Amino acid sequence: MNIYDELKWRGLVNQVTDEEKVREYLSTPGASMYCGFDPTAESLHVGNLVLLMGLARMKKAGHNPIFLMGGATGMIGDPSGKDKERDLSSRDALEERTAKIVSQVRRFFERVTGERPEVVNNYDWTKDMTAIELLRDVGKFYTVNWMLQKESVKGRISRDDVGISYTEFSYMILQGYDFYHLFKNRGTRLQLGGGDQWGNITSGCELIRRKTAVEGEPEEGYALTFPLITNASGKKFGKSEKGAVFLNPELTSPYAFYQFWINSDDRDVVNYLKIFTFLAQEEIAGLAAAVEERPHLREAQKRLAAEVTTMIHGKRELDRVLAATDALFGKGDLKAVDPSTLRAALESAPTFNYPKGKLPELPQVLVDLSLSKSKGQARKDIKAGGVYINGERFEDGQEITDNDFIGGEALVIRKGKKNYGLVTQL
Repeated sequence: MNIYDELKWRGLVNQVTDEEKVREYLSTPGASMYCGFDPTAESLHVGNLVLLMGLARMKKAGHNPIFLMGGATGMIGDPSGKDKERDLSSRDALEERTAKIVSQVRRFFERVTGERPEVVNNYDWTKDMTAIELLRDVGKFYTVNWMLQKESVKGRISRDDVGISYTEFSYMILQGYDFYHLFKNRGTRLQLGGGDQWGNITSGCELIRRKTAVEGEPEEGYALTFPLITNASGKKFGKSEKGAVFLNPELTSPYAFYQFWINSDDRDVVNYLKIFTFLAQEEIAGLAAAVEERPHLREAQKRLAAEVTTMIHGKRELDRVLAATDALFGKGDLKAVDPSTLRAALESAPTFNYPKGKLPELPQVLVDLSLSKSKGQARKDIKAGGVYINGERFEDGQEITDNDFIGGEALVIRKGKKNYGLVTQL
Protein backbone atom coordinates (compact mmCIF):
# COMPACT_ATOMS: atom_id res chain seq x y z
CA MET A 1 0.00 0.00 0.00
CA ASN A 2 1.23 3.51 -0.81
CA ILE A 3 1.95 5.23 2.50
CA TYR A 4 -0.47 7.99 1.50
CA ASP A 5 -3.30 5.47 1.25
CA GLU A 6 -2.33 4.03 4.63
CA LEU A 7 -2.49 7.52 6.15
CA LYS A 8 -5.96 7.91 4.63
CA TRP A 9 -7.10 4.60 6.13
CA ARG A 10 -5.81 5.64 9.54
CA GLY A 11 -7.75 8.91 9.32
CA LEU A 12 -4.55 10.97 9.27
CA VAL A 13 -5.08 13.09 6.16
CA ASN A 14 -6.70 16.39 7.05
CA GLN A 15 -5.65 18.73 4.24
CA VAL A 16 -3.47 18.15 1.19
CA THR A 17 -2.48 20.53 -1.60
CA ASP A 18 -2.86 17.96 -4.40
CA GLU A 19 -3.81 14.42 -3.45
CA GLU A 20 -2.73 12.75 -6.67
CA LYS A 21 0.61 14.53 -6.83
CA VAL A 22 1.38 13.73 -3.18
CA ARG A 23 0.43 10.09 -3.69
CA GLU A 24 2.67 9.97 -6.76
CA TYR A 25 5.52 11.66 -4.87
CA LEU A 26 5.27 9.00 -2.16
CA SER A 27 4.98 6.10 -4.62
CA THR A 28 8.76 5.81 -5.06
CA PRO A 29 11.03 5.10 -2.05
CA GLY A 30 13.51 7.81 -1.16
CA ALA A 31 11.18 10.82 -1.15
CA SER A 32 12.17 13.60 1.27
CA MET A 33 9.73 15.27 3.67
CA TYR A 34 9.97 17.20 6.92
CA CYS A 35 8.02 18.41 9.92
CA GLY A 36 9.01 21.25 12.23
CA PHE A 37 8.93 21.40 16.02
CA ASP A 38 9.43 24.67 17.87
CA PRO A 39 11.03 24.32 21.34
CA THR A 40 8.20 26.07 23.19
CA ALA A 41 8.39 23.63 26.12
CA GLU A 42 11.02 21.31 27.58
CA SER A 43 9.15 18.20 26.45
CA LEU A 44 6.92 17.04 23.64
CA HIS A 45 3.48 15.75 24.63
CA VAL A 46 1.15 13.03 23.36
CA GLY A 47 -0.43 15.42 20.85
CA ASN A 48 2.97 15.64 19.13
CA LEU A 49 2.94 11.87 18.67
CA VAL A 50 0.76 12.23 15.58
CA LEU A 51 3.57 14.16 13.88
CA LEU A 52 6.40 12.02 15.25
CA MET A 53 4.70 8.85 14.12
CA GLY A 54 3.91 10.43 10.76
CA LEU A 55 7.64 10.86 10.13
CA ALA A 56 8.37 7.36 11.45
CA ARG A 57 5.73 5.93 9.12
CA MET A 58 7.50 7.65 6.23
CA LYS A 59 10.79 6.06 7.27
CA LYS A 60 9.21 2.62 7.51
CA ALA A 61 7.84 3.16 3.99
CA GLY A 62 11.38 3.73 2.69
CA HIS A 63 11.40 7.53 2.58
CA ASN A 64 13.78 10.12 4.07
CA PRO A 65 12.01 12.12 6.81
CA ILE A 66 13.66 15.13 8.42
CA PHE A 67 12.95 16.44 11.93
CA LEU A 68 13.34 20.22 11.88
CA MET A 69 13.95 21.94 15.20
CA GLY A 70 12.83 25.55 15.28
CA GLY A 71 15.80 27.24 16.88
CA ALA A 72 15.01 30.35 14.81
CA THR A 73 11.22 30.19 14.54
CA GLY A 74 11.05 29.41 18.26
CA MET A 75 12.62 32.82 18.92
CA ILE A 76 9.76 34.49 17.03
CA GLY A 77 6.66 32.62 18.16
CA ASP A 78 3.95 31.05 16.02
CA PRO A 79 0.63 32.93 16.26
CA SER A 80 -1.33 29.87 15.07
CA GLY A 81 -4.01 28.94 17.59
CA LYS A 82 -2.94 31.70 19.99
CA ASP A 83 -5.25 34.52 21.03
CA LYS A 84 -2.44 36.70 22.31
CA GLU A 85 1.26 37.37 21.79
CA ARG A 86 3.67 34.75 23.10
CA ASP A 87 6.35 35.71 25.61
CA LEU A 88 9.71 35.64 23.85
CA SER A 89 12.19 33.08 25.19
CA SER A 90 15.91 33.62 25.65
CA ARG A 91 18.40 31.92 23.36
CA ASP A 92 19.76 29.85 26.27
CA ALA A 93 16.28 28.61 27.21
CA LEU A 94 15.55 27.65 23.61
CA GLU A 95 18.84 25.78 23.27
CA GLU A 96 18.18 23.86 26.48
CA ARG A 97 14.68 22.88 25.36
CA THR A 98 15.94 21.98 21.91
CA ALA A 99 18.52 19.59 23.34
CA LYS A 100 15.87 17.84 25.45
CA ILE A 101 13.42 17.49 22.56
CA VAL A 102 16.11 16.22 20.18
CA SER A 103 17.02 13.58 22.76
CA GLN A 104 13.36 12.51 22.97
CA VAL A 105 13.03 12.38 19.18
CA ARG A 106 16.17 10.27 18.82
CA ARG A 107 15.12 7.73 21.43
CA PHE A 108 11.67 7.43 19.92
CA PHE A 109 12.86 7.13 16.33
CA GLU A 110 15.56 4.58 17.08
CA ARG A 111 13.11 2.53 19.13
CA VAL A 112 10.44 2.33 16.42
CA THR A 113 12.56 2.29 13.24
CA GLY A 114 15.93 0.95 14.39
CA GLU A 115 17.69 3.94 12.80
CA ARG A 116 18.89 7.36 13.90
CA PRO A 117 16.68 10.23 12.75
CA GLU A 118 17.94 13.10 10.66
CA VAL A 119 17.58 16.27 12.72
CA VAL A 120 18.24 19.80 11.45
CA ASN A 121 17.86 23.20 13.10
CA ASN A 122 16.59 26.21 11.15
CA TYR A 123 18.75 28.50 13.26
CA ASP A 124 21.75 27.16 11.33
CA TRP A 125 20.63 28.70 8.03
CA THR A 126 18.84 31.72 9.48
CA LYS A 127 21.35 33.13 11.97
CA ASP A 128 23.60 34.76 9.36
CA MET A 129 20.80 36.18 7.21
CA THR A 130 20.62 39.98 7.38
CA ALA A 131 17.39 41.93 7.63
CA ILE A 132 17.97 43.24 4.11
CA GLU A 133 18.40 39.71 2.75
CA LEU A 134 15.26 38.48 4.50
CA LEU A 135 13.17 41.36 3.15
CA ARG A 136 14.67 41.39 -0.36
CA ASP A 137 15.20 37.67 -1.04
CA VAL A 138 12.24 36.23 0.88
CA GLY A 139 9.74 38.90 1.89
CA LYS A 140 9.61 40.17 -1.69
CA PHE A 141 7.67 37.06 -2.69
CA TYR A 142 4.88 37.53 -0.14
CA THR A 143 2.01 39.96 -0.56
CA VAL A 144 0.43 41.39 2.55
CA ASN A 145 -2.97 40.79 0.96
CA TRP A 146 -2.23 37.03 0.76
CA MET A 147 -0.82 36.90 4.29
CA LEU A 148 -3.90 38.62 5.72
CA GLN A 149 -6.08 35.77 4.49
CA LYS A 150 -4.36 33.22 6.75
CA GLU A 151 -6.44 32.09 9.72
CA SER A 152 -3.56 32.61 12.16
CA VAL A 153 -3.54 36.29 11.16
CA LYS A 154 -7.26 36.89 10.64
CA GLY A 155 -8.08 35.61 14.12
CA ARG A 156 -5.83 38.20 15.72
CA ILE A 157 -5.86 41.22 13.43
CA SER A 158 -9.60 41.65 13.89
CA ARG A 159 -9.13 42.07 17.66
CA ASP A 160 -8.00 45.54 18.66
CA ASP A 161 -7.35 44.41 22.25
CA VAL A 162 -4.51 42.03 21.30
CA GLY A 163 -3.77 42.46 17.59
CA ILE A 164 -0.66 40.87 16.12
CA SER A 165 2.89 42.20 16.14
CA TYR A 166 5.01 42.47 13.01
CA THR A 167 7.20 39.79 14.61
CA GLU A 168 4.48 37.15 14.76
CA PHE A 169 2.99 38.35 11.46
CA SER A 170 6.35 37.47 9.88
CA TYR A 171 6.45 33.95 11.34
CA MET A 172 5.03 32.36 8.20
CA ILE A 173 7.82 33.96 6.15
CA LEU A 174 10.47 32.24 8.25
CA GLN A 175 8.65 28.91 8.11
CA GLY A 176 8.18 29.31 4.38
CA TYR A 177 11.90 29.94 3.97
CA ASP A 178 12.63 26.68 5.83
CA PHE A 179 10.67 24.80 3.19
CA TYR A 180 12.45 26.60 0.36
CA HIS A 181 15.86 25.97 1.95
CA LEU A 182 15.23 22.22 2.32
CA PHE A 183 13.76 22.07 -1.18
CA LYS A 184 16.86 23.69 -2.71
CA ASN A 185 19.43 21.86 -0.59
CA ARG A 186 17.78 18.49 0.03
CA GLY A 187 15.19 18.10 -2.70
CA THR A 188 12.44 18.12 -0.05
CA ARG A 189 9.04 18.62 -1.67
CA LEU A 190 6.65 17.69 1.14
CA GLN A 191 6.03 19.33 4.51
CA LEU A 192 3.90 17.65 7.18
CA GLY A 193 2.22 19.37 10.08
CA GLY A 194 -0.83 19.74 12.26
CA GLY A 195 -4.05 21.15 10.89
CA ASP A 196 -3.35 24.53 12.49
CA GLN A 197 -0.17 24.78 10.39
CA TRP A 198 -1.88 24.80 7.00
CA GLY A 199 -1.34 28.51 6.45
CA ASN A 200 2.33 28.39 7.41
CA ILE A 201 3.01 25.28 5.33
CA THR A 202 1.29 26.59 2.21
CA SER A 203 3.30 29.79 2.56
CA GLY A 204 6.34 27.60 1.91
CA CYS A 205 4.68 26.06 -1.13
CA GLU A 206 3.99 29.57 -2.43
CA LEU A 207 7.56 30.71 -1.82
CA ILE A 208 8.97 27.70 -3.68
CA ARG A 209 6.68 28.35 -6.63
CA ARG A 210 7.44 32.07 -6.85
CA LYS A 211 11.18 31.97 -6.24
CA THR A 212 11.84 29.07 -8.61
CA ALA A 213 9.81 30.85 -11.31
CA VAL A 214 12.14 33.83 -11.03
CA GLU A 215 15.23 31.61 -10.89
CA GLY A 216 14.22 29.56 -13.92
CA GLU A 217 11.59 26.84 -14.15
CA PRO A 218 8.72 27.00 -11.58
CA GLU A 219 8.72 24.07 -9.13
CA GLU A 220 6.21 22.73 -6.63
CA GLY A 221 6.20 21.93 -2.95
CA TYR A 222 3.39 19.95 -1.31
CA ALA A 223 1.58 20.26 2.01
CA LEU A 224 -0.12 17.53 4.06
CA THR A 225 -1.61 18.16 7.47
CA PHE A 226 -2.85 15.76 10.12
CA PRO A 227 -6.18 16.37 11.87
CA LEU A 228 -6.70 17.73 15.35
CA ILE A 229 -7.42 14.64 17.46
CA THR A 230 -10.49 14.81 19.68
CA ASN A 231 -12.23 12.24 21.86
CA ALA A 232 -15.80 11.00 21.57
CA SER A 233 -16.98 13.92 23.71
CA GLY A 234 -15.44 16.40 21.28
CA LYS A 235 -12.68 17.47 23.67
CA LYS A 236 -9.13 18.07 22.47
CA PHE A 237 -6.97 14.98 22.88
CA GLY A 238 -3.90 14.92 25.11
CA LYS A 239 -4.99 16.20 28.50
CA SER A 240 -5.41 14.29 31.75
CA GLU A 241 -6.91 15.55 34.98
CA LYS A 242 -3.48 16.93 35.86
CA GLY A 243 -2.90 18.65 32.52
CA ALA A 244 -0.82 17.77 29.48
CA VAL A 245 0.55 14.23 29.16
CA PHE A 246 4.25 14.64 28.39
CA LEU A 247 6.72 12.23 26.82
CA ASN A 248 9.33 13.16 29.43
CA PRO A 249 9.09 10.60 32.31
CA GLU A 250 10.10 13.30 34.79
CA LEU A 251 6.97 15.30 33.89
CA THR A 252 4.57 12.39 33.32
CA SER A 253 5.61 9.09 34.91
CA PRO A 254 5.48 5.94 32.74
CA TYR A 255 2.75 4.64 35.06
CA ALA A 256 0.59 7.75 34.57
CA PHE A 257 1.38 7.63 30.84
CA TYR A 258 0.17 4.02 30.64
CA GLN A 259 -2.97 4.85 32.64
CA PHE A 260 -3.80 7.70 30.26
CA TRP A 261 -4.02 5.28 27.36
CA ILE A 262 -5.68 2.38 29.17
CA ASN A 263 -8.46 4.71 30.30
CA SER A 264 -9.44 5.40 26.68
CA ASP A 265 -13.17 5.32 26.05
CA ASP A 266 -14.54 2.36 24.08
CA ARG A 267 -15.76 4.88 21.51
CA ASP A 268 -12.21 6.20 20.97
CA VAL A 269 -9.90 3.23 21.35
CA VAL A 270 -10.12 1.81 17.81
CA ASN A 271 -9.46 5.25 16.35
CA TYR A 272 -6.48 5.66 18.70
CA LEU A 273 -5.12 2.26 17.65
CA LYS A 274 -5.12 3.47 14.04
CA ILE A 275 -3.49 6.79 14.85
CA PHE A 276 -1.04 5.94 17.63
CA THR A 277 0.21 2.45 16.77
CA PHE A 278 1.83 0.67 13.84
CA LEU A 279 -0.53 -2.31 14.13
CA ALA A 280 -1.81 -3.67 10.82
CA GLN A 281 -5.41 -3.35 9.65
CA GLU A 282 -6.18 -7.01 10.37
CA GLU A 283 -5.01 -6.81 13.97
CA ILE A 284 -6.87 -3.58 14.62
CA ALA A 285 -10.00 -5.16 13.12
CA GLY A 286 -9.65 -8.03 15.61
CA LEU A 287 -9.33 -5.60 18.52
CA ALA A 288 -12.33 -3.64 17.23
CA ALA A 289 -14.34 -6.87 17.34
CA ALA A 290 -13.16 -7.45 20.93
CA VAL A 291 -14.49 -4.01 21.91
CA GLU A 292 -17.90 -4.99 20.55
CA GLU A 293 -18.00 -8.55 21.89
CA ARG A 294 -15.99 -8.37 25.16
CA PRO A 295 -15.80 -4.72 26.23
CA HIS A 296 -15.37 -5.63 29.91
CA LEU A 297 -11.98 -7.23 29.16
CA ARG A 298 -10.64 -3.97 27.68
CA GLU A 299 -8.34 -5.88 25.33
CA ALA A 300 -8.04 -2.98 22.91
CA GLN A 301 -7.16 -0.50 25.67
CA LYS A 302 -4.53 -2.83 27.11
CA ARG A 303 -2.93 -3.32 23.71
CA LEU A 304 -3.00 0.41 22.96
CA ALA A 305 -1.43 1.32 26.31
CA ALA A 306 1.25 -1.36 25.94
CA GLU A 307 2.16 -0.35 22.38
CA VAL A 308 2.45 3.38 23.05
CA THR A 309 4.21 3.01 26.42
CA THR A 310 6.79 0.72 24.82
CA MET A 311 7.35 3.17 21.96
CA ILE A 312 7.97 6.09 24.29
CA HIS A 313 9.49 4.53 27.42
CA GLY A 314 10.68 1.09 26.31
CA LYS A 315 9.78 -2.47 27.19
CA ARG A 316 11.54 -2.35 30.56
CA GLU A 317 9.36 0.51 31.80
CA LEU A 318 6.25 -1.20 30.48
CA ASP A 319 7.15 -4.32 32.47
CA ARG A 320 7.58 -2.22 35.60
CA VAL A 321 4.20 -0.58 35.10
CA LEU A 322 2.47 -3.92 34.54
CA ALA A 323 4.19 -5.42 37.60
CA ALA A 324 2.99 -2.52 39.77
CA THR A 325 -0.54 -2.77 38.36
CA ASP A 326 -0.72 -6.53 38.98
CA ALA A 327 0.72 -6.24 42.49
CA LEU A 328 -1.72 -3.51 43.52
CA PHE A 329 -4.59 -5.72 42.36
CA GLY A 330 -3.27 -8.71 44.30
CA LYS A 331 -1.81 -10.56 41.31
CA GLY A 332 1.86 -10.08 42.09
CA ASP A 333 4.49 -9.41 44.73
CA LEU A 334 4.55 -5.77 45.79
CA LYS A 335 8.04 -6.18 47.23
CA ALA A 336 9.35 -6.95 43.74
CA VAL A 337 8.00 -3.71 42.25
CA ASP A 338 10.34 -0.87 41.32
CA PRO A 339 9.95 1.79 44.09
CA SER A 340 9.75 4.78 41.73
CA THR A 341 7.01 3.07 39.68
CA LEU A 342 5.19 2.21 42.89
CA ARG A 343 5.28 5.82 44.06
CA ALA A 344 3.91 6.93 40.68
CA ALA A 345 1.14 4.33 40.88
CA LEU A 346 0.13 5.61 44.31
CA GLU A 347 0.55 9.27 43.43
CA SER A 348 -3.06 10.07 44.34
CA ALA A 349 -2.98 8.03 47.57
CA PRO A 350 -2.24 9.74 50.92
CA THR A 351 1.50 9.80 51.59
CA PHE A 352 3.46 10.45 54.76
CA ASN A 353 7.21 10.72 55.15
CA TYR A 354 9.10 9.90 58.36
CA PRO A 355 12.77 10.44 59.18
CA LYS A 356 14.70 7.20 58.88
CA GLY A 357 14.54 5.23 62.12
CA LYS A 358 11.63 7.35 63.44
CA LEU A 359 8.69 5.30 62.16
CA PRO A 360 5.94 5.27 64.86
CA GLU A 361 3.75 2.29 65.64
CA LEU A 362 1.26 1.30 62.98
CA PRO A 363 -1.88 2.81 64.63
CA GLN A 364 -0.25 6.25 64.50
CA VAL A 365 0.81 5.66 60.88
CA LEU A 366 -2.78 4.80 59.93
CA VAL A 367 -3.97 8.05 61.54
CA ASP A 368 -1.25 10.09 59.81
CA LEU A 369 -2.35 8.61 56.47
CA SER A 370 -6.02 9.36 57.29
CA LEU A 371 -6.82 5.66 56.86
CA SER A 372 -8.18 5.55 60.41
CA LYS A 373 -9.86 8.34 62.37
CA SER A 374 -8.09 7.55 65.65
CA LYS A 375 -5.48 5.22 67.09
CA GLY A 376 -8.26 3.36 68.89
CA GLN A 377 -10.06 2.74 65.59
CA ALA A 378 -6.74 1.81 63.99
CA ARG A 379 -6.14 -0.88 66.63
CA LYS A 380 -9.62 -2.29 65.95
CA ASP A 381 -8.91 -2.35 62.20
CA ILE A 382 -5.65 -4.22 62.81
CA LYS A 383 -7.25 -6.78 65.14
CA ALA A 384 -10.03 -7.35 62.61
CA GLY A 385 -7.38 -8.30 60.04
CA GLY A 386 -8.24 -5.44 57.70
CA VAL A 387 -4.76 -3.88 57.40
CA TYR A 388 -2.12 -5.01 54.90
CA ILE A 389 1.57 -4.12 54.63
CA ASN A 390 3.03 -4.53 51.13
CA GLY A 391 0.10 -6.76 50.21
CA GLU A 392 0.37 -9.06 53.24
CA ARG A 393 -2.05 -9.07 56.16
CA PHE A 394 -0.60 -7.36 59.24
CA GLU A 395 -1.01 -9.43 62.37
CA ASP A 396 -1.69 -7.81 65.74
CA GLY A 397 1.59 -7.51 67.63
CA GLN A 398 3.72 -7.61 64.49
CA GLU A 399 6.39 -4.93 64.03
CA ILE A 400 7.43 -2.94 60.98
CA THR A 401 11.18 -2.81 60.34
CA ASP A 402 13.41 -1.06 57.81
CA ASN A 403 13.51 -4.32 55.85
CA ASP A 404 9.81 -3.91 55.09
CA PHE A 405 10.51 -0.80 53.01
CA ILE A 406 10.56 -1.72 49.32
CA GLY A 407 13.95 -0.78 47.92
CA GLY A 408 14.55 0.91 51.26
CA GLU A 409 12.20 3.68 50.10
CA ALA A 410 8.51 2.84 50.23
CA LEU A 411 6.00 1.00 52.36
CA VAL A 412 2.51 0.33 50.99
CA ILE A 413 -0.32 0.19 53.50
CA ARG A 414 -3.80 -0.92 52.55
CA LYS A 415 -6.90 -0.87 54.71
CA GLY A 416 -9.73 -2.95 53.38
CA LYS A 417 -9.83 -3.61 49.64
CA LYS A 418 -9.18 -0.20 48.10
CA ASN A 419 -7.85 2.30 50.66
CA TYR A 420 -4.14 2.74 50.05
CA GLY A 421 -1.48 4.81 51.75
CA LEU A 422 2.22 5.23 51.05
CA VAL A 423 4.93 5.66 53.67
CA THR A 424 8.36 6.93 52.72
CA GLN A 425 11.43 7.56 54.81
CA LEU A 426 14.35 9.95 54.40
